[in-house]
Amino acid sequence: MARHRVVLRGGTVLTMDPRLGNLSRGDVLIEDGVIAAVGPDLSVEEAETVDVTGHIVAPGMIDTHRHTWQTQLRALCADWTLADYLFGIRLGVSPAYLAEDVHLGNHLGALDALNSGVTTILDFSHCNNTPEHADAAITGLRDAGIRAVFGYGFFESNPLQPPHFTDHALRLADFRRVAATHFPSRDALLTLGVALTEYGTRPFDTTRAEIAAAREHDALIVTHTGCVWSLPSGVREFAAAGLLGPDQVHVHCNTLTDEEWHLLADHGAKLSISVETELNMGMGRPAFAAARRHGIKPTLSCDVVSLNTGDLFTQTRMGLAFQRWADTEDLNLAGADPTAVTVTAQEALAWTTVNAAEAIGLDHRIGSLTPGKQADIIVTGGPGMSQHPQLDPAGTLVFQTTPADVRHVLVAGRFAKRDGLLTGTDFPALLARADASAETVLGRLADAGRPLPGTPPEAWGFIAGMSSELQAAPEHQQPGK
Repeated sequence: MARHRVVLRGGTVLTMDPRLGNLSRGDVLIEDGVIAAVGPDLSVEEAETVDVTGHIVAPGMIDTHRHTWQTQLRALCADWTLADYLFGIRLGVSPAYLAEDVHLGNHLGALDALNSGVTTILDFSHCNNTPEHADAAITGLRDAGIRAVFGYGFFESNPLQPPHFTDHALRLADFRRVAATHFPSRDALLTLGVALTEYGTRPFDTTRAEIAAAREHDALIVTHTGCVWSLPSGVREFAAAGLLGPDQVHVHCNTLTDEEWHLLADHGAKLSISVETELNMGMGRPAFAAARRHGIKPTLSCDVVSLNTGDLFTQTRMGLAFQRWADTEDLNLAGADPTAVTVTAQEALAWTTVNAAEAIGLDHRIGSLTPGKQADIIVTGGPGMSQHPQLDPAGTLVFQTTPADVRHVLVAGRFAKRDGLLTGTDFPALLARADASAETVLGRLADAGRPLPGTPPEAWGFIAGMSSELQAAPEHQQPGK
C-alpha cells in the first residue's frame, strides 16, 4: 500500500527529546501519521514537502486540565473569586446548559486549543447533567479532530432541581455506558478518563467508587486538590485508603503541606498547575517550588476559558515569570540581585510537552518529536513582528508567540491548521452559534430569577459545614476508623 508522506523542511526543530536535541535547521518526515525521521537534509522521495524555513517546529502542546464545555462563557467570571465561580458556573450556569450547549462548548473549545497549538487536552468534563450531555461532550471533541482524554465528571450540578441521576450508582452506570460506547479502542485520538467529585462534597464511599470504576477501565484520574484553604485537601485520606497512585493528575495543590506533597510524590501522582486562574482567583502560589522540592514534574493547564485564555503560550509565560520572581523574592528583599535565572525557557517548554505527556499516560505516543511517536506537531513563525528575528527559539516560543503566530498544526499527521487557518471549519458560523448559545444560556438563568454569580454570604463557611457533616457520617470514614 502507498504510504502518505509529508516532510516539514528547513525549520528550526525543537524536538524535546534529549537524545536528538535541537536542530538549527532540520527536517521532520511524517509517514502515515507517525514521525519517521528527524534530521538535517533528509533524503526523501515521493512526499508532500512543506517549506518551513524561518519557522520553529515543535511538539504539539498538551493541556492537562481544561473545562472545555465553558468555552462560550468567555471572560464571564473575569472579576469573580473561586467561590463566585463555584456558585456562578458550577451551580448556576451548568444546570442551564443543554446537551447542545455542551457539544458547542467542547467543539469550539477544542478548535480554540488547536488554533493556538494545543494538540491534546485533558477535558475535565463536569457538566454531565444527563447521558445526552456526556455524549455531546465526546462528540464535540471528536468533531474538532483534537487528541483528548475525556475526563467523565460525576459532579452533580443540579442541587436545587430534580436531577436526572437520582442515585450515584446511576452515574457510575452511565460512566460504564460511556466507556463501552465511545472508547472501545485505546489507540484512538480520544481516550478515557474520570474527573472525580471533589473531596468533602460527597461521602467518601462515592469517591472510592469513582476511583474503582476508573481503574476497572484503566482510565486516567483527574481531581481538584488543595485549592480551597478553608477545606481539607483529602490527600491524607486518599493515602490512608490506598487510593493514591501514578494514574492520577492532581490539579492546583496550592494549599498542600509538605506531608501531603510527600504522599503525592511517594505514590507517583502527577501535578497540573493553572497559573492564570490561581493567581487571579486568589488560590495561592502556583506550586512550582513545592513540585521542585518533591521531585514532581510540573504541567500546565488553561482551566477555565470562562476566565482566562485558551492558549498555553500565555500559561507558560506567566508560570515562568511567576517562578523566576518567587525564586528571587527573598534575595531582592535582602537587598541583593540575582546572577542567573532559575528556570530556562527550554525547561519551561517541558511543562506543556514531555512532562504533560507523561502525566496523562501518553508519553509513549506524544510529547516529543521522537521517531515512532505520533506526528502531533506545531509550526510557528510567519509574518508576525514578534517572530523576527528568532535568536533564541525556545525564548521565542515562550515569550514572543501568540496563537496568531501558529502557522501549522498537525494531529497524528493531519493538518488541523494550515497556513494560519483552521481546516474544514466554518469559523464565522461557529462563533455566531457561540454568541447565540451564551445569550440563550444566560437568558434561561434570568428567566429563572437566578442572579450571577449568586454567591451567598459566608460561602466557604457554608461549604465547610457541609463538608464536616459528610466527613462525620459513618459512610465517610476510612477503613479501621
